[in-house]
Amino acid sequence: MLLKDLNTIIRIPDWCLTTAEILYHLPDHPGLLQSFIWQKVDQAPDFPELTRFLVFWQREIEGRLHSVRVASSALIRPAEFRFAGGQFTLH
Repeated sequence: MLLKDLNTIIRIPDWCLTTAEILYHLPDHPGLLQSFIWQKVDQAPDFPELTRFLVFWQREIEGRLHSVRVASSALIRPAEFRFAGGQFTLH
């Protein structure tokens, strides 16, 4: 069994798929923005993997960060419904 197959079978609790859209300034043309999509299994709301990647980016890559937009299945969940214990009549 390959390691990637094992990763799809075993899921660590509280770790969900996280996607980040990173906008950064092009090194040669600082007035232009480029988009980079990063996706990995990470733990919300602290996002240690994303934080580690962004620290690496600032240290090693010339493109200065503009903004980061994060989407995670831990942050976006279907609405939860509860049934009311009574009935309310209005007029």
